[in-house]
Amino acid sequence: MEYTRITVETRGHLLLMGLNRPHKRNAFDLEMYEELARAYTHLHNDPELRCGVLFAHGEHFTSGLELDKWAGVFTSGKWELPSGLIHPLGLDEDNRCKKPVVMAIRGRCYTIGFELLLAQDVRIAATDARIALLEVKRGIYPVGGGTVRLFEEIGWGNAMRYLLTGDEMSGEEAYRLGLVQELTEPGKELEKAIEIAERIAKAAPLGVMAALRSARISRIDGARASLSKLMQDLLPIMQSEDAREGLMSFLERREANFKGK
Repeated sequence: MEYTRITVETRGHLLLMGLNRPHKRNAFDLEMYEELARAYTHLHNDPELRCGVLFAHGEHFTSGLELDKWAGVFTSGKWELPSGLIHPLGLDEDNRCKKPVVMAIRGRCYTIGFELLLAQDVRIAATDARIALLEVKRGIYPVGGGTVRLFEEIGWGNAMRYLLTGDEMSGEEAYRLGLVQELTEPGKELEKAIEIAERIAKAAPLGVMAALRSARISRIDGARASLSKLMQDLLPIMQSEDAREGLMSFLERREANFKGK
């Protein structure tokens, strides 16, 4: 499909997805979110892709939602995408992107940006990042997962400190609290995100997806549910070419060359 509000670039086994409305500070309208959902669905389905990178063009990740464009969604009480598309916010746990995504932010990262951050697997922030859930200052509350995920990441009190006030969190504070895993100079955040994504892509794809799936099961359904599936989910991987390649690379003392098969 043609993308008009985001850029999509394949780089080796990576899919780079860039918000591309810098003249609007990358504010989200409905079309932008749907385009991003289509990109995530492509990442999920393409066997050659192993990891995604989510970033934004310009000096700000996003100023948030264009609220007037979303009024119909919020008043309907339903947030639906065209059939078959995957929510970048991970709102349907049974239909999430099975590939990991590394997210890089700088400047403003408000409302939906913050919730996208929480829904991704590895997060990079520039020191100029300004992160906030502003919804309570707009007469509503976060409905993209922020109320569910933020306290899991940084603890109840820390989460309520920002969730209930709508105050900004700096990049440094996000790093201190463990919300982001790397802190860079402004303009270097995408480079670091790609570096980490490339390391993920070099690992065994079947193993990476299984590890991600197992961790998600534990987070949503609890440790007991995840523990009960560990060995049974390992069995098909043990019969794969990648498992044989992993063993041979160990015996031959060389770097493995995984195919995802």
